[in-house]
Amino acid sequence: MPDPRKGPQEDAMETLIEMKAAVMDAIDARASDILALGNRVFQMPEMGYREHDTAAMAAGVLRGLGLEVQEGLAITGVKAIAPGLASRPCVGVFGEMDAVVCHAHPGAHADTGAVHACGHNAQVAAMAGVAMGLIESGAISHLDGSVRFMAVPAEEYVEMEARAHLRRRGRIAFFGGKQEMIHRGHLDDVDMAMMFHLDSDVPERRVRLCSASNGFIGKMIRYTGREAHAGSNPHRGINALNAAMLGLMGIHVQRETFRDWDNIRVHPVLTKGGDLVNIVPSDVRMETYVRGNTMEAVAEASAKVDRALQAGAYAVGASVHIDNMPGYLPLEPDAELNRVFMENARAILGHDAVTPGSVMMGSTDMGDVTHIMPGIHPMVGGTTGQAHTRDFRIVDEEMAYIIPAKIMAMTVLDLLHPRGGRARAILGAFRARIARQGYAGEWERYIG
Repeated sequence: MPDPRKGPQEDAMETLIEMKAAVMDAIDARASDILALGNRVFQMPEMGYREHDTAAMAAGVLRGLGLEVQEGLAITGVKAIAPGLASRPCVGVFGEMDAVVCHAHPGAHADTGAVHACGHNAQVAAMAGVAMGLIESGAISHLDGSVRFMAVPAEEYVEMEARAHLRRRGRIAFFGGKQEMIHRGHLDDVDMAMMFHLDSDVPERRVRLCSASNGFIGKMIRYTGREAHAGSNPHRGINALNAAMLGLMGIHVQRETFRDWDNIRVHPVLTKGGDLVNIVPSDVRMETYVRGNTMEAVAEASAKVDRALQAGAYAVGASVHIDNMPGYLPLEPDAELNRVFMENARAILGHDAVTPGSVMMGSTDMGDVTHIMPGIHPMVGGTTGQAHTRDFRIVDEEMAYIIPAKIMAMTVLDLLHPRGGRARAILGAFRARIARQGYAGEWERYIG
């Protein structure tokens, strides 16, 4: 019962403190289950838009909490609906499902080379941990808003040929899973979103709040020449591999024209160099990103890269086809939402363990989300080795799986209790950079 000697604000604060304690106790009670889920996902790595087993595991856990679960969103995505006292504001808690390919990693799948060398398995586990804490403590029934727990596909922008095939078949419109969720309307009932990502080579219990990231345009490049016998008649061929090599050199000599403050990164890979060693290569393929911290800088650099690639073809008489694809928009996290997360991280880890406002040089489709709603993408420690390499390891499972679940759960409580006040204030101050209904058209500005 409320204490009549206290004002409404004091009473609400005491209730909030009690709810946070109950939620953390509930997460601790399920710690072994959260760790087990993270390890099961690690042992079953799947690439983007093929995370069927991972999605089934996430859906099973969420359904076991009594939640209404939707499956098959953007091919493999999962959404669990947790109603509170009101439907809005609605906070989305995301966990990414896909792996990367790193054959040299000891945990890599023997056949595919897929491995969670980016730590997305921890995201799925912690997302489920937030659900366990809010549901099993009973806190969800006191929130003036609702929560969507979402296992999202295909954050890693890879296997571009395979995704282009899905696009031609009409299965997807975007290569990134959150982009596809936006495009298909699966985030229309979400007002703000949070997730976390494991940091690289930070074994300590630390949190790094991101202030920005790079965006990028993706490119699929195909050089076409003319095949010939490489020993007896090379003069009758047109060497598409030579065209590609000249294109790569053309990109390299552009690098001095990239302004340091634009953070331009261009990193091509050759995915097909020819057919047989004794045939002049006539079909050569490449993929690359052009990254930068603003889409204006990316578009400018992209034009230079296209010009260099075309020059390589012209030099040897080959032809080149360049497909410019929507990449990811730069991450622009909401400052107030970051602040709420930071307060809760410091409550658990201490003031000095949380660092505000660093720039992430990589890219994420969470950037696209932050253009249409308030969102955050903090980085947490508990790892050794660089992400996407053979050396990446989770060395502190509590830091990777349990503590982020607690921080996010407490952040949800702060946002939605009492009366959803902090969430409503954040939404009142937020100005979308892109209208949801205009999202696809925004990308046409950059890729033409």
